[in-house]
Amino acid sequence: MQRSVEIYSLFTDFDVSLFRAGKHHKLYEKFGSHALLHNGNAGTYFAVWAPNADSVSVIGNFNGWNPYSHTLLVRWDGSGIWEGFVPGIGVGELYKYHIRSYQGEMSEKGDPFALQCEQPPKTASVVSTTWYEWDDEDWMQVRHEHNGLNKPIAVYEMHLGSWIRDPDNPEKLLNYRDIADKLIPYIIEAGFTHVELLPIMEHPYYPSWGYQLTGYFAASSRYGSPQDLMYFIEQLHRNGIGVVLDWVPSHFPGDAHGLHRFDGTHLYEHEDPRLGYHPDWSSYIFNYGRNEVRSFLISNAIFWLERYHVDGLRVDAVASMLYLDYSRNEGEWIPNEYGGRENLQAVGFLKELNEAVYGYFPDVQTIAEESTSWPGVSRPVYGGGLGFGMKWMMGWMHDTLAYFGRDPLFRQHHHGQVTFSMLYAFHENFMLPISHDEVVHGKGSMVQKMPGDEWQRFANLRTLYLYMYTHPGTKLLFMGCEFGQTSEWNHNQSLDWHLMQYEPHRGVFELIKSLNYLYRNEPALYEYSFSAEGFEWIEEGDAPNSVLAYVRKGIRREDDLFIILNLTPVVRYSYRCGLPAQGEWTVLLNSDDHVYCGSDAQQPSVQAEPIRWMNREWSAKFTLPPLAGLVLKRNPEKQPIRNKVLQSEKKPLKNVSEASQEKKKPVKPANVTALPSKRRTTKKNPINNN
Repeated sequence: MQRSVEIYSLFTDFDVSLFRAGKHHKLYEKFGSHALLHNGNAGTYFAVWAPNADSVSVIGNFNGWNPYSHTLLVRWDGSGIWEGFVPGIGVGELYKYHIRSYQGEMSEKGDPFALQCEQPPKTASVVSTTWYEWDDEDWMQVRHEHNGLNKPIAVYEMHLGSWIRDPDNPEKLLNYRDIADKLIPYIIEAGFTHVELLPIMEHPYYPSWGYQLTGYFAASSRYGSPQDLMYFIEQLHRNGIGVVLDWVPSHFPGDAHGLHRFDGTHLYEHEDPRLGYHPDWSSYIFNYGRNEVRSFLISNAIFWLERYHVDGLRVDAVASMLYLDYSRNEGEWIPNEYGGRENLQAVGFLKELNEAVYGYFPDVQTIAEESTSWPGVSRPVYGGGLGFGMKWMMGWMHDTLAYFGRDPLFRQHHHGQVTFSMLYAFHENFMLPISHDEVVHGKGSMVQKMPGDEWQRFANLRTLYLYMYTHPGTKLLFMGCEFGQTSEWNHNQSLDWHLMQYEPHRGVFELIKSLNYLYRNEPALYEYSFSAEGFEWIEEGDAPNSVLAYVRKGIRREDDLFIILNLTPVVRYSYRCGLPAQGEWTVLLNSDDHVYCGSDAQQPSVQAEPIRWMNREWSAKFTLPPLAGLVLKRNPEKQPIRNKVLQSEKKPLKNVSEASQEKKKPVKPANVTALPSKRRTTKKNPINNN
């Protein structure tokens, strides 16, 4: 019969050689479906990698899902790439690949490079485009000012489907655009610098929270189109807010339409389950030793940074990638070539990934969720590290939550839990996370973890947050934690926003606002986030009283801050403590302030006395409020942080949805001077390019 697929290719021989060598980092420009013109005819070009297939055809509504009418051609060069041009179909067309293996096995697979998928539970790919007229150039030009390791980075981690829902229909998920309109004013009020989205790539199983991906290049259609997500990111950028995406190169699910046994063989994963199957998550592990798989994954990372203007990637489950025996018993794993437990292929992949990301986008950040003591995770590859920009400080999180979860009566016996982190705080570029994993599966919400009556629980939580924000490292807080949600996070419903009407919850939120303001405006809290130059203990050994005192240092000595914590519910009167310098020290922030629903035990300032104490030439007597922390600065403008917050809150666009109409008046981040740089954009002809 007459062939319905025309011969056409987007691949050059050089593209193929790079792909086979694992060095092609923009495969999304070649693979997948691309609506374009060929010989004057509109249609769609398809390309897919299936080296062990006997035949590959495109099926869809356009041919009645007939596997015999549109068979693709395999390239002559042995690359395993099947391709061809189908005239008469374009953007919006549903399709899959019908693959027959050499063994005669038949399967219908989604496109690994699809830019859009049907809304689950449907599983077809959709011919789509990532064309968008971006209007965030002001942000992109100065993004390095917001993402630098010597800048304040306070991340609001969120799950789009459960942050807020339609109040008239709680079962309905909001569109990316609707969420943007509600989220931006809130983030501006709260003072976070970035938002981090749990994976928004297409995933068939909603309760996986996005961590079981099938559509690596497709923004989840649950919340709208690719352009809707781009609008969401653009509007955050236009209001001075960065965007980080959770990214999952560690494993993928075994859904029939996904990557598992893609061409009838274990193409993307290892064939041996001791290497290719993940027992914890019943999923499959990428074969990092296969060049084409590395190209697929690195191209995916570059795709989100380039096409969606994302400002960073938080890489999930890095520990599971690094160790061959991760969550396995003896005999269930295969040692590496040297007899060790390290996954050398995954190590090589992570290094190559970070070199590629920072090579293309030096102004973004990659952040590793890595829970072990693997050395040099956030050190440069040329220095023997893995090359990440930052690493989650999981040890700090576990120790801190364990300590604050104890009855204050017994904290004196566990004082080391709250001081231990400073022994290794500068081994890596650490981000301090209180993430979604800590408020699900019976672990309790942050408030529920705290001991005591209601007042003590909220006071404990406020003190924990003050400790977190004054501890070296960048910050991450999961949604709902910022106002003390009392129930665990439930992905099937909106956050409990009604709690904000109650004083204890509003007090926690007001404290977070003040802490974010303090963090952004006090250089001592961020200039030396990853250097011992920025921290010094004053009192770390007073276990009987459960008191901590330390200094955070900036480049200039006049920026130094003094922090003192009373981790018991007892007011400590006339508590003498050493000070780093003479002069009057004014309280910038007191977590016991009545504005935060505290007991309002106030001490506006202290005067340093020439009395040697704790090996300090100067000291003062403090009234330490119960279960609270104080942040002091020498001779600042005498105005409480809470008042400064109210005066400094940036105003978002009156109607964020109108921002796209204000192309001539972009909202620039405050106090930033634009620097010349080439604009990254995806402005392309919508019919000729994706």
